[in-house]
Amino acid sequence: MPNVLTANRLEDGVVVYLGNSGEWVHDLIAATVAENEASLAILEKIAGKSVAGRHVVGVYAIDVDLSNGKPSPKSVREKIRAAHRQTFKDLTELEIS
Repeated sequence: MPNVLTANRLEDGVVVYLGNSGEWVHDLIAATVAENEASLAILEKIAGKSVAGRHVVGVYAIDVDLSNGKPSPKSVREKIRAAHRQTFKDLTELEIS
């Protein structure tokens, strides 16, 4: 089953996906798709460097469907994350007492 690695950017919590050059991208369509366990293991090793460098947190693989070579998330949760829906206020808007 095809997979993509996702995480949250540590700086601001934004959902990101591991891209083709080892960079983290916002758009799922630009993510690298792992077609098998061996390629997923390689992507996880690359992602581990970003975790160690404190660029991202919470890295995990998601199942995707491929349509014309473009990934789309299978689960409802990941569809929501891919749409970049946010349920929290901008931190500058919070009143802290």
